[in-house]
Amino acid sequence: MQTSRNRRARLATSALLALTLASTLAACGGSDDDATTSDGKTKITVATFNEFGYEGLIEEYNEMQDEVVLEQVKVGTWDDAKANLYTKLAAGSGLSDIEAIEGDAIAAVLAESDAFADLTDPELEGRWLDFVAEKGTNSEGQMIGYGTDVGPEGVCYRADLFEKAGLPTDREEVAKLMGTWEDYFALGEEFVEKVPDTAWYDSSGALGQAMLNQVENPFEADDNTIQTDNPDLKKVWDDVTGHSDTLSTQLAQWGDDWTASFQNDGFATTFCPGWMLGIIEGNAEGVEGWDIADVFPGGGGNWGGSYLTVPAQGDNIEKAKEIAAWLSAPEQQAKAFAAKGPFPSQVEAQDAPEITDAVNPYFNDAEIGKIYANRAEAITVQPYKGPKYSDILTAFQAAVLRVDEGAQEPDESWEQFQADVAALG
Repeated sequence: MQTSRNRRARLATSALLALTLASTLAACGGSDDDATTSDGKTKITVATFNEFGYEGLIEEYNEMQDEVVLEQVKVGTWDDAKANLYTKLAAGSGLSDIEAIEGDAIAAVLAESDAFADLTDPELEGRWLDFVAEKGTNSEGQMIGYGTDVGPEGVCYRADLFEKAGLPTDREEVAKLMGTWEDYFALGEEFVEKVPDTAWYDSSGALGQAMLNQVENPFEADDNTIQTDNPDLKKVWDDVTGHSDTLSTQLAQWGDDWTASFQNDGFATTFCPGWMLGIIEGNAEGVEGWDIADVFPGGGGNWGGSYLTVPAQGDNIEKAKEIAAWLSAPEQQAKAFAAKGPFPSQVEAQDAPEITDAVNPYFNDAEIGKIYANRAEAITVQPYKGPKYSDILTAFQAAVLRVDEGAQEPDESWEQFQADVAALG
């Protein structure tokens, strides 16, 4: 294990990277607050980002007992949460009792296992899909993170805009048109020719993320050696930057302009893991026409899937562990899916009627349980994501955005990306 001093130095560097490249640091709350309520109850906080579907679960938990008040500390994006996590880990205090970690960053967290409680519990063995449990377990066999969901991807689309372009709108017909990336891009060229004021997809960064999820070793070799000059990654880069001018909104995903584009017919398609459904419905409130196709270009892809961890700096570690286990139990995962769409990472939950029979009225009554089960079965590649994956991805997305904004030409931005990654050490 690393010493606390070494960890603080390394995490301070990562926090600086998150601040300078993502530029999205938010004022995230943590356990700096009083851990006891005015009426003497113990307050436990769970820090999340995007949409975990926990609002109803927290209300349910608080109604079940009288000793604890569970509160959610929620920020908009993982970049916000990551900067907060790294800064407060380095400081040694200030984190929530339970911290949600994006799946791309769990390997970095495992490298700092001494900063988190061991969540290993024989009674929970076999609860998760094998790859989910493996990613949340360190080399010493300690489970550091409880998996909350996985992210099999489909394609969400505006059927009304497809109709405007003279394209099929039925989700089965749409799926037939997007089997490969070449098909997807060609359909996009046809769309923007007919509807020139609307982009084909929501952001170049989202496209890059989607394509990277089909690369076995996008950034690091299996021994954690950084290899960002590999041909598979360069192919993704060329596809993303090569279609930016014609098909992308050229907006930063999760930014204010990106959020606004849901309301002004800004784009026709987006890559859509289950957890994205709640985000779309929230951003596109009042907009009719959204649907989801049971397809993902090139086969299958998994985007996301998060973990609940319990920082060792907390004052109520045992209670936090108990609540983390409850929040990630099959019954609660099924309820979270019904609320916001994150697809369960547990075998038992995936077979629950709440999942298999799920229909989403906002997405034209799509049978989302069956669609995401099919999308999960289509996944054949689980990209290797080592300790530096999340930081390298931040640098990659920043490089894509420089091209979108016209700050650099693709070749120039690619070279800066290589330099930024080299600076990680």
